[in-house]
Order: sequence, then C-alpha cells, then structure tokens
Amino acid sequence: MESFKLYIDGQFDAGAATFTSLNPATAEPWATIAEARSEQTDRAVQAAARAFESDAWRGLTAGARGKLLLKLADLIERDAAKLARLETLDTGKIIRETQAQIAYVAEYYRFYAGLADKMDGATLSIDKADMETWIKREPVGVVAAIIPWNSQLFLSAVKIGPAIAAGCTVVVKAAEVAPTPLLGFAELVHEAGFPAGVINVITGFAEGCGTVLTQHAQVDHIAFTGGADTARHIIRNSAENLASTSLELGGKSPFIVFADADLESAANAQVAAIFSASGQSCVAGSRLLVDEQIKDAFIEKLTSKVRGIVIGCPQQQETQFGPLCTERQKRNIEQVVRRSIEQGARLVIGNQPIDRPGFYFPPTILDCSAVPNAESVVQELFGPVLSVLTFNDEAEAIRLANGTEYGLAAGVFTQNLTRAHRVTRKLRSGVVWLNTYRVVSPLAPFGGYGKSGFGREGGIDAALEYTTTKTVWLRTSDEPISDPFIMR
Repeated sequence: MESFKLYIDGQFDAGAATFTSLNPATAEPWATIAEARSEQTDRAVQAAARAFESDAWRGLTAGARGKLLLKLADLIERDAAKLARLETLDTGKIIRETQAQIAYVAEYYRFYAGLADKMDGATLSIDKADMETWIKREPVGVVAAIIPWNSQLFLSAVKIGPAIAAGCTVVVKAAEVAPTPLLGFAELVHEAGFPAGVINVITGFAEGCGTVLTQHAQVDHIAFTGGADTARHIIRNSAENLASTSLELGGKSPFIVFADADLESAANAQVAAIFSASGQSCVAGSRLLVDEQIKDAFIEKLTSKVRGIVIGCPQQQETQFGPLCTERQKRNIEQVVRRSIEQGARLVIGNQPIDRPGFYFPPTILDCSAVPNAESVVQELFGPVLSVLTFNDEAEAIRLANGTEYGLAAGVFTQNLTRAHRVTRKLRSGVVWLNTYRVVSPLAPFGGYGKSGFGREGGIDAALEYTTTKTVWLRTSDEPISDPFIMR
C-alpha cells in the first residue's frame, strides 16, 4: 500500500497514528494516511502563526508572493496526471475529469498570483482640511482552510490562492475521507519553496483535528466547504476564537427547462449537471423543473442519454460514470430513493444494483410531479439522483426553483432573452447558468444564499475575504491640537 504524511512547518510528519483509505471502485484498502491529532494540529497552527510574523514571509513583496504562486501553478500543471491518479484512486472520480480539472486548477493559482500586487487600498476625500486619510488592505492572519473530499484540488485552490495572495498563512485540513490528493499536493508546496509554515497540510478526525483547528486561539479566519451540519459546529467553535468565517455549503439546485428551449442541448447539460462526477457536486442540478408541455419529450430524450452512459472503472479513459466515494453515501441514497418511491415518486430509470465491486449506484431519475415534497426533492443527496417536477408558467417555475432552503446554483434553458433576464433576476441563487451548466473560471465568484452559506470563492471577491482594512489618519497641520475634550 502507498503511504502519505502530513506537512507541517516545512517538513513531512508521520502523525500521531495512521488510518486506511479505501479505493471506492474496489472497496479495498490502498493507502495508509498519517493522522493529525491535537498535538500535530496545534503545531501546524503555531507554525502558520510564526510564519505570518516572520521576516521570511512578511518581508516579501506582494509581487514575490505572486511569483511563488506562479511556481506552484507550474508544478500543478506538470504533475496534473500524477495528482489525478491519486484523486481517482481515492475518490472514485473518473480519470478523464480529474485530469482536466486539476490541469485547470493551475489557472486559479495564476489568477491569484497576478492579483497579489493589485489589492489596493484607497485615499479618502475626508471632510477635514488638515487631515490626509487612507485605507490599507492587510492580510487577516492565519487561515484554517477545511476542504471536502470532492474536487479537493479545486476547492483548496480557491482558498489557498487568495489567502496567499493577500499575505495570509494557511493550515489546510483535508477531509479524513480520501485525503491523498491534498497530501500529494503538499509535496509541490514544498518544492515551490514557500517559507516553512506558510502552507501546512494535515488531515484527521473531528475530535483531535477539526475541533482543535477551528477553536484554536491563533486562527483568524475559517474557510469551509462542506455540509450545513458541520458548518454549524464550525460556527460554534469559532465562538471560542472569534475567527471570521466563509462557508460554501450544499445545494439543491434547480434546472429549469422552458418549452422553447433547445432540448438536445438542455438534455446534455442536465446529464452534466447531475450525472457527471456521479452527482457528487455541491452545484449538482438535482431538481429538474420542466414545462408540462414538453415533459414527456424531454424525459424521453434524457432517458435515452442516460442509457448510453458508460459505467466502469474510473481509471479507464472511456468510463463516463464511476462509483460513489463511500459505502455510507451509497446506503443513504438507496434509502432516500426507496422512501421517495414509497411516498409516490415514479421510477423512470435507474435504482438497480450494478454487478461489480465498489460503491456504485446507477444514474437514477424519479418523476416526483405528483409528490413535490418527496424526500429526494428536498434533501441534498450528493449522488446521481434526479427529481423531476413540472410547471405550467414562468411564475410557477420561479416559485418551485426558490422553494428550497438552499441557493447555490441554478440552470435556466430558454431561447427567450427577456425571459432569461426576468427569471435570473428573481432566482435566489448565487450562480445562474443560462443555456449551460457547470462552468467555472478563476475570474468568476461563486457562493450561495441561505443554507448554501455565505462569502464568495473565486474572483476578486475571494481575495478580499482574506484581508482586513486599516484606516490611517495623518494630521497635516503644524498648529498645536486644540481642545482635547472634543472629538474631531
């Protein structure tokens, strides 16, 4: 079996203990992982705090920080295939996606490298003749970046990139499920030449690692991607250190298809929205809202495409659909689908055992038109289950789309330009894709409303999350200060 270590204060660390990671495609152990407990977690935070105050880091210009990020980007691009292999082995995501996604992750680091020396302050036109006043942007301090197992090179880049560009230091906690891609990434951080302690990568379980990290007195900001239940614990923990937080949480995203849509394009996009990555995406378009007039035609087209999906070993390039990451996920999805059918949902396709080892669950479509509150419609499954609802007019489509606690993403398919603008304006969603889906760029921020969290990742907005403002007042008069008992 392969083995992976923690990365703390510029050195690789065997941890307090080890645990085993399973290959989701075989359900067999394939790697041993070093586990961080309270001692290692504390050392990582102290290393980041020390580095934040050090001349080796604080003495660098913003341009020099940018050059380190550029070097890291080049190394990620060089080793994209190697990192993709780790992600596919550990998470079950298909190799054709992990290779492409990780290669593109390099562009996020390049974007933030270019932004490092452009996070300007401002000079204020103050209403006092003898004062010059300006605002400086300064790094917030030590950042705890908590990353889920899915798309972890991408979801860490949108935290590490802007945090480093701003001048922060970082402790990255990889999920205890499938952490090897980030532990492999730590080798590139080391090779890039960041000063010791600037970026630390650990993994471990809640009690000895996650809780210690999020309560630590020297943590200034917590950036988290994951589920709402864990986010609630993090917010409670942050009451101990009063760290600021940014939360990118789950979704139950609507995929709206109007009668005038290009149905071929919409069907392809719906496949991408819910069945790519085996549905294991926070922005998965898991609620299909389709105009009643075209429901049957669209479902028929969609079902035909689902039948053609190639299910297989995720390490093979021809595979389009791999396993779920954990057995626990599979069991939960099976139970929710069963209960939804009992509640009145009609099975269109899927929900059949796949005769191969590993944690496979097939692409599944449930017609929930008669039961719009079925469990599969309401609950985020993080898996390949599409719930179908119908609408009769634009107002009903918007009502159904917004009828959720979440508000992360939405897709709208129509050839009517004015309708596209009207619907976009009324959707409570942080990201709206018009006639497309699942498109990202380092220039574009993403994040959600409501139960989908707060704060933004990507774009300039993300970099500002890692800064705090300092206001500087300079009195320009040579005259003595007058009455000291009056606020000026």
